[in-house]
Amino acid sequence: MPEFRDKFPRYSIQSTIGPMFRMQGSRTNGRNLQAVDTAMRHGTVTPNTDGRDDAERIQAAFTYCGHNSADKRGEILFLNKTYTIKSVMNTTHLSNVDIYLKGTLSWDNTNISYWLNNSLPVGLQNQSSAWLLGGTGLTFSGNGYGTFNGNGQAWYDYNDGHSNLKGRPHQITVGNMTNSHFSGLRFINSQMWTMTVINSDSVLLEDVYVNTTSHGASADNTDGLDIAYSNNITIRRWEVINGDDSLSCKDNSTNIIFEDCILRKGNGVAIGSIGQYEGQFSTIQNVTARNITSIGTKYAAYIKTWTGERHGYPPNGGGGGLGFASNISFQGTINTRSVPFLFTQCTNYGGGKGNCDSSMFNVRNIVIKDVTGTVNSSNVAELQCSAASPCTNISFGGINLVNSTKGTKPSGYLCHSVETPVGFRCTGNITTTNNGS
Repeated sequence: MPEFRDKFPRYSIQSTIGPMFRMQGSRTNGRNLQAVDTAMRHGTVTPNTDGRDDAERIQAAFTYCGHNSADKRGEILFLNKTYTIKSVMNTTHLSNVDIYLKGTLSWDNTNISYWLNNSLPVGLQNQSSAWLLGGTGLTFSGNGYGTFNGNGQAWYDYNDGHSNLKGRPHQITVGNMTNSHFSGLRFINSQMWTMTVINSDSVLLEDVYVNTTSHGASADNTDGLDIAYSNNITIRRWEVINGDDSLSCKDNSTNIIFEDCILRKGNGVAIGSIGQYEGQFSTIQNVTARNITSIGTKYAAYIKTWTGERHGYPPNGGGGGLGFASNISFQGTINTRSVPFLFTQCTNYGGGKGNCDSSMFNVRNIVIKDVTGTVNSSNVAELQCSAASPCTNISFGGINLVNSTKGTKPSGYLCHSVETPVGFRCTGNITTTNNGS
């Protein structure tokens, strides 16, 4: 990592809030920023020392240093200090900038009503975010210790028992991002979903640690990662400790790789939910989850679609969507609290029991192989597919599991509307509805 303190000229760019960051390039001042358009822009963000909001300083650094050519990259350095963030940040349309986080970005949730009314829409399920980050050719490095602290306990307590509270912000949304690399970042107690990757292509995110643990109310809706409307995304060496979906692919996720990840306590790898928007066609294709270690998760992996009948509107209502999930594989070592593999086409959070046979969203070409570990179930899988569009070409092989309470090998495959099973036979029918929550 470059040592910015020594290489920076001794001057500051001034604004009405004081010296926000030091900047390297053509010598200039705050009245003539255009003079450095063709120079490399290197900036160090300096936090306030009295707990005031640092969001404006951070956004200014991205404005001045975040737009560069490929041969003259910019750099933004966060020092080994704590930065207090009390307002939303929108740093999008960036290009060719290297971001180094040595310290902690700490979100202040004292004013819950501010966030509920000002969090930024992400373009998915009426969800919103505290920070929108986007562009091309970015690197964002935490070197194993750079931290996002969402101070989410305030949200877990405030939200207790309420699913997908409107305005509750995701920690960060990576949107319209291409050809970029994130590494060595830590996320602690995110406000809601930790990271959302949306409308992005060719992004690598590796060596990331997520720990969203509540010391009181339930930590629902604290997904580790959600991907939507994105292609060619690789997730490598993540460790996720949370209270909801660990890693998730949603609408129009294609060519996704999850590899060498450790998942603790949450729901495991989730495909969906999907099919939430009535009459809208969407897909999830070519998803590979390999060398996944699940420790105390609810499932190892599960697929969830909405029913074919709309009840209410997103984020908590919906249904009637069209499309398919195909070419999805899972391999790993697992320890689950329930049945390790679940398909459900019964998702319906809008109240009442969903019609599990009504979904026209199709699930096909799923391969689950080379799985070892312990599970708290006598069944390997519960596959509740829709009679309106049965699951096809579902394959299990190389399954070596032990029931953690009985010491026996799980052998059950409970099925509904599963056609052409490969490597297993259905041993019974689904007797209870599971909406995947």
